[in-house]
Amino acid sequence: MHAEYKVPGGKLVVADLEVVDGQMRNVRISGDFFLEPPEALDAINDALEGMPVEASETEIALAVQLALPDKAELFGFSSEAVAVTVGRALG
Repeated sequence: MHAEYKVPGGKLVVADLEVVDGQMRNVRISGDFFLEPPEALDAINDALEGMPVEASETEIALAVQLALPDKAELFGFSSEAVAVTVGRALG
């Protein structure tokens, strides 16, 4: 599954994932955004891996936020933008 979301006034967020047994699998978030430290992207992907497809956008955004390393900075996107993109991918 694939979806894209252009953050108003921000950057493009892309979600690619599969659904296996009602869970998100092989989740890959990408786009033209920036984040520090770069390893924070792995933390985002890991946070989404295995989440139930019934998770709300609020639950997805919270999982992303909680997974971010201390002092992580997202430029041009947010945990909420990731949640919107994943929600679109899940349709």
